[in-house]
Amino acid sequence: MTDVSIIVPCYNHGHFIHETIQSVLNQSYTNFECIVVNDGSTDQQTISILKSINHPKIKVIHTENQGLASARNNGIKEAQAEIILPLDSDDTIAPLYVEKALAAMKSNRNIGIVYCFADLFGAQYGRFILPEYSIEKILYANCIFHCAFFWRQDWEKVKGYNPNMLYGYEDWDFWLSIIALGKTVFLIPEVLHYYRVRENSMVRSMTVEQRAKMRAQLFLNHESFYKQHLPLFFKELQKIEFLASISLLDRLKEKLFNPVKTSKNIISRFGNKQ
Repeated sequence: MTDVSIIVPCYNHGHFIHETIQSVLNQSYTNFECIVVNDGSTDQQTISILKSINHPKIKVIHTENQGLASARNNGIKEAQAEIILPLDSDDTIAPLYVEKALAAMKSNRNIGIVYCFADLFGAQYGRFILPEYSIEKILYANCIFHCAFFWRQDWEKVKGYNPNMLYGYEDWDFWLSIIALGKTVFLIPEVLHYYRVRENSMVRSMTVEQRAKMRAQLFLNHESFYKQHLPLFFKELQKIEFLASISLLDRLKEKLFNPVKTSKNIISRFGNKQ
């Protein structure tokens, strides 16, 4: 049986896909499958490249364009393994990533997410800086990039990536779902992932209003989890320099004690359609 399924959504990034796939094929741990999801690409070069892929470990499926969350879900539905790794079609992974992550996950079934350090390349170089993971930190900002391992069973329990995260943050939303199951997070303290920075990437293209809407949607998707951890959330807010004003923090607390109404107002203000 295949131990890990690597899911690679692709939308018009065919010129990067061979580099991505080669990094998968270079893995020291070889009992894997790779599922490339053509999420309704319109670029003819991408379509041609994806149709030309012919390798026993690589499977390409073609769907209508449904967005990143649904593309990942569509790939996972086809997966044979109990452990899943999402990988963007313009990123790469180091040869030891699968081997080391699987060892960590199989050592403790309560570990729900395994990730590593990462470096940037492309339009920007250097370390991919994320906050050190803790529950209070991930309530305020994402601490885990998309290219992290998880159990397929947990994906099924939380009903997958939520397609209502229209503009981004779908990985952050998904990690909150896994953590809410009571699962722990494990960091491999090595650079094993390489994240390509593009000027026109989805995250970099998000407007201020779209970011606000997605943060509000995030809260609505995890209302009970945020309410459960409100003291931790407020503690994290107090550490942030621009929220040092007591009056501002008090106003935020007042809104957060009725967070569903606040979040619904934001969603209503910016509209519910993509």
